[in-house]
Parts: sequence; structure tokens; C-alpha cells
Amino acid sequence: MRGILSNASGLVLILFLSVGLLAPGAVKAQEDKKALIERGQYLFAVTGGCACHTDPKGTPHAGARSFPIPFGTAYSTNITQDKETGLGGWSDKEILDALVKGIRPDGSRKPPVMPYEAYSGMAEEDLKALIAYLKTLKPVRKETPALKSWVPFLRSVATPIWLKLFGRFSSSPAKAPEKGIERGRYLVDHVSLCSECHTPRNSIGVPNRALYLAGAKVGPLGEEMPNITSDKETGIGEWSREDIAEFIVTGTKPDLDNAQGLMEEVIAAGYKQMTKEDALAIADYIKSVPPIFNKIK
Repeated sequence: MRGILSNASGLVLILFLSVGLLAPGAVKAQEDKKALIERGQYLFAVTGGCACHTDPKGTPHAGARSFPIPFGTAYSTNITQDKETGLGGWSDKEILDALVKGIRPDGSRKPPVMPYEAYSGMAEEDLKALIAYLKTLKPVRKETPALKSWVPFLRSVATPIWLKLFGRFSSSPAKAPEKGIERGRYLVDHVSLCSECHTPRNSIGVPNRALYLAGAKVGPLGEEMPNITSDKETGIGEWSREDIAEFIVTGTKPDLDNAQGLMEEVIAAGYKQMTKEDALAIADYIKSVPPIFNKIK
């Protein structure tokens, strides 16, 4: 009996020591996961809260927002964790492929109205964090309307041809720049996507890179997008870096007028949570871009 008790005590001691050794590792893993999701939540905000996936009159992140494209009408995806109509059944790899390649789980291509070309330059660490946060979004059942187009085989044939001729993908760095003008450029081109809205496109959706950030008479939703280069006559040449940073997070212009349209939406959905350091980095980068005369109004 004494031997049995001794053996039992030994097993209890071993289990106790094992749990004691494993517990710190488990706690560390939970802390790391929490930090990753918090980082992803911030990045989600800095993208403008992925406002394109929210219909102004609908449920946040449930998609079905219509976007005019040169070949018809596209609808944003439900990015909640609903398993039937959202991303709930998608793996991390499938979400990543959609974000940076525009490839759906069934292998079909998303039209480039989804800015996956821009997101292809997002840092690997940021993509991982963003995906971790997306997987926390409360599931909402809402079907995404089918793509409407007068072009036959838009997904399977036309989109790949368009990308082959005009697409511009980037290599994803392991880590994102942490500060300065490079941080600003990274945010403008690959996260906050200022360049996507403020660079004009031609009739088939090809960006006019000679007018980078110089505004567009017809933006993503058909509205005018202002020239945000430092041109003093048609751009924001009179704005200080502090003016630009203030506008990004509050929507208030130096003349106390307010942002309208899509800019107002992305500020409310996420930009307002941007750190002052990131807003100033964007401002410094924008002010470093050569001024371009391009009168929008």
C-alpha cells in the first residue's frame, strides 16, 4: 500500500511540475495572440475600417456595397465570420490570397476594384495581424450579390488579361517601416490607400501614374477626389504637416470645413484611431511628393 501511495504521489508531483512548466508557455501564447489581434485591429482602423465592405445603410462589414466599374457593377464581400456568406469558412491562406492576389477560394479572380495590388505591398507581419483580427469579427449572415457585367467571362478571362497588361503587384516585406517618410509612403500606398482614391484612372480603370495623388474627377464612388499634392493652386500646398495630420484623424480642414463623402466615412470607420505619429508620417510623405497642377473643380 505504501508503495502504491508513493508511486501515486510521484505521478501527482510529475503532473504538477509539468503543468507548472507548460503554464508560462500557454500564458505567453495567449498574450502573443492578444497582441497580434490588437495590432490587427489598429491596422484595420488605419485601412479606414475597410469601409468599402460596409453599406452605409447596412450592417458593418457585411459587404454587398455596390461599386461602379468600367465593365459593370461589383459588390464588396461580407468579411464577417459567417461560415456560409462571409469568411468564416476561409483559411488564413485563402484570406491572404484574396487580400494580396485577388484570388477567391474557388480559384476565380476578383475584379481589381478590390485593391489587392496595393495590399500586395503590405508587410507580412501586418497581413498576419490583420487576418487575425478579421477572424474576430462577429458573424453576420448576408449574401453578396453576384457581379454584374456586360463583359463575358470577366473573372476567368478579362480580369487576368487586364492584370497581365496593367497590373502592378509589389513584394511584401517581412516588416513594415516604423517611422519617417518611408512609413508614410508605406501607409499611403499599401495600407491607408490614399493613392487608390486620389490617383485618377482612365475609362478601363488603369491608374494614371503621372498624376499620382493629383486628384480625380471621378473617384471610386463617382465623386470628385481632391488633388492632395503640394501644388499651391490646385492642391494642398498651403497646408502644413500638422494641418494634414489633423485632417486625416478629424476630417477638419484648415478653413474649418469638414470632410465629405468617402473620406468622411473612412475617418469615422477607422482613421480617427490613427496615432499622431502615423498621421504625421503620412503628412510628411505627401509633402515630399512633387506638386502636380491638376484642377479638379
